[in-house]
Amino acid sequence: MSSTVTMLDSLPSAHRRAFLEHAKKVSFPQSWRICDEGRFADRFWVVESGAVSIDMDVPGRGAVSVETLGPGELIGWSWLFPPYRWQVGAHALGSVGAYEFSGAEIRDLCRENPVLGQAIVLAAAQTIAQRLGSARARMLDIYGPRLQEHS
Repeated sequence: MSSTVTMLDSLPSAHRRAFLEHAKKVSFPQSWRICDEGRFADRFWVVESGAVSIDMDVPGRGAVSVETLGPGELIGWSWLFPPYRWQVGAHALGSVGAYEFSGAEIRDLCRENPVLGQAIVLAAAQTIAQRLGSARARMLDIYGPRLQEHS
């Protein structure tokens, strides 16, 4: 699990409270498919308890885990950007509690309250940047030694 700043941690407390007012508490049993790559992203979640595996479909290998998320972390940002299609899949590694949000409702909230909207979008952007940095580091771990062999 990540040791980085989580989605909820990055929101100022007043914005966090306003954001969480739009949440519905949900739970997922072990192995539950939370979302599937390529499907419509009409909602998203913030993990409250437990762990979630983020996976990608790899031709010939099926769903391959690429990251594990824990409490406070955002599951998905595809709800934020058209065409609103999941770029990854996710499943519960054990029993998971989460806050569920409607993507359309939060997009409307961001338009209606630009200050809160900016805080939410910046928190999501921080999550995206951290995950891209983590993915880059993992790729360098995998491919870096091979690149050095060819130099």
